Amino acid sequence: MTGDPAQTIAFQGAPGAYSDLACRRVFPAMTTLPCAAFEDAFAAVRDGATALAMMPIENSVAGRVADIHHLMPDSGLYIIGEHFERVEHHLLALPGATLDKIRTVRSHVHALSQCRDFLRAHGLTPVVRADTAGSAAEIKELGDPSIAAIASELAGQIYGLVSLAENIEDAEHNTTRFLVMSREPKRAPRGVPTVTTFVFNVRNVPAALYKALGGFATNGVNMTKLESYMVGGLFTATQFYADVEAHPDDRPLKLALEELAFFSTEVKILGVYPAHPARIAAGQQNGGKPG
Repeated sequence: MTGDPAQTIAFQGAPGAYSDLACRRVFPAMTTLPCAAFEDAFAAVRDGATALAMMPIENSVAGRVADIHHLMPDSGLYIIGEHFERVEHHLLALPGATLDKIRTVRSHVHALSQCRDFLRAHGLTPVVRADTAGSAAEIKELGDPSIAAIASELAGQIYGLVSLAENIEDAEHNTTRFLVMSREPKRAPRGVPTVTTFVFNVRNVPAALYKALGGFATNGVNMTKLESYMVGGLFTATQFYADVEAHPDDRPLKLALEELAFFSTEVKILGVYPAHPARIAAGQQNGGKPG
């Protein structure tokens, strides 16, 4: 890798992936570093090869991104920001190709499923590949005008492909939430809409989870995510991952975390970061506001 690590951000996937697009959108002055696996992107930051990593955590259509939640707590990194990226799928093909000549379409399984109506309407056969941008690279290499890929507009630009159709996703709300990871914690200041992300393990006693979460209700702290994961291969050992819209230095969340700690064997804060404008707007539409 060349360039200044302090001005480089890692992501998982091939050049032109939606994670690459998110990096460029949020940090246009930084160089992006593609990594084969999520672990490689975490390691790039941890080892000082890059300053940051952009990690997808969930999609409004496909749900949570596999592996990310259980990798983050042990990554040695901190969440310092979030970004919501609207997914705009393009049908990419070789220059000169036409939609009526396309027979098969390659892409990641989620991208294919998110464009099911378009594929069916045009009689196109989906072919599952490892990722979206990698599929675009394959189209360039194969040189077959009857094969297309579903990927980002950025992927088309990188691999010299043309977009035969844009915004072909079935759901207009198709959005991926990303987390910005850093070696050093960087807390959002008090007084701004804030998200606090943490993991915890409750004691293995009856009603432990109910009691552990009671403090969030009684102190008026809005919890927007709560997911559970088996740890250590034991069916009785569960780790929970949570997002709340509050700052730990403010009294409501401080009291809630104290109560949580009383009923838990471990509580670990992964990040205290500013809420993204999309989150704030959604909260206002629903009659509330973060933090």
